[in-house]
Amino acid sequence: MAAQLTDLAIRKAQPRAKKYRLSAGSGLSLLVMPDGAKYWRFRYRSGKKQKELSVGEPYPQTSLREADVEAGRLRAQLSQGVDPAEGRLLARLAGRDKIAEDFGEAAESWFAFRSKAWSAKSASQVRDYLDKDILPKIARRPLDRITAPELGAIVSDIEDREAFDVAKKVRQWLKSIYSYSRAKGWTAADPAKDLDAVAVKGPGVQNYPHVPIEELGPLMRGIDTYSGSFLVRCCAWMTLWTANRPGVTRMLRWAELDLDDALWTIQRGREGMKRGYFHMTPLPKQAVVLLQEVHKRTGSYEYVFIGRNDPSKPLSDGAVNGMLLALGYRGKQTGAGFRHVVSTALNELGYETDWVERQLAHGDPDKIRGTYNKAMYLEPRRKMIQDWADYLDALKGGKGSQDCRGKGRRP
Repeated sequence: MAAQLTDLAIRKAQPRAKKYRLSAGSGLSLLVMPDGAKYWRFRYRSGKKQKELSVGEPYPQTSLREADVEAGRLRAQLSQGVDPAEGRLLARLAGRDKIAEDFGEAAESWFAFRSKAWSAKSASQVRDYLDKDILPKIARRPLDRITAPELGAIVSDIEDREAFDVAKKVRQWLKSIYSYSRAKGWTAADPAKDLDAVAVKGPGVQNYPHVPIEELGPLMRGIDTYSGSFLVRCCAWMTLWTANRPGVTRMLRWAELDLDDALWTIQRGREGMKRGYFHMTPLPKQAVVLLQEVHKRTGSYEYVFIGRNDPSKPLSDGAVNGMLLALGYRGKQTGAGFRHVVSTALNELGYETDWVERQLAHGDPDKIRGTYNKAMYLEPRRKMIQDWADYLDALKGGKGSQDCRGKGRRP
């Protein structure tokens, strides 16, 4: 029985700025964390290496006496020439010990079990986010010792880059991993159950009306044949091609465009951009052709899509929605809803989630540039957006997008 440590001393042990240990003798110690949690540890040497194993549950779930008994069992294995860590592994392989040692083992078992019913795309997406956002932070942590704030911090990091759809999925996966682990008898803890209570609702949560992808063809043909303003039609096309917010598109300036490089660059702080982020948008060939035509009409002005009554100002914020109302899409489609259409379609067509998120200008590029590549996925997004514009042409029935340059009234 350990003599250096008592239950009274354990109860009186207060958290400090850094974790520290209280020795219980013969390799057993109590690790006191800054958050006040107290974990049992057993240290030993195997050959020339010093190793450490977790012992039981955190104090007081596992008492000093219980921890000492378990440490005695581990010392007995050592005296027989058995490495306790290898003993645990052999026990698991033999089916005598079904307890996952840490979150990483539980997550891998969950993934292997659940992914059998998933598509290859879904399995790949889950694998990517496990490896990028979850496992690097808690893979080595015992299931019972992970706290709700730890899981909340993982989700918050994802929300900070405005990947709100990803954050929602990660919350669901964490809940599922713990549900699976409880069913396996690996833990009774459930730190993921209340994650929704602290979830940040993203700016895109508002459900703007939008048509399903299969109804895009008639909508696009309607835009092309709209008898109103030529510039309104073209503004709608630019929104649909690029997935930029309608307020950003209607305030498009000629100075932001490099038609030779097929690139639209929005500087930090520009009005219309949510949170004023810097953003680069590749343009499909159809957009370049369209803008060359628009330049003949408005190239001498600051704005590409100039106001009807005052060419020194951009189109009114209700112009595109007014066209959609005139086309009979009240309650079915709005300018803001185009972004949802593009996001849904690109994800369903199998493009990388990170490319789509960057195209939608989700997250501050200054914060994510170190995590993603420095080009902000510009080259793969060029191909993605060109494929998207070609896809829209096909949905429209083979007509080229230049049809929006038709014979409508001048602005």
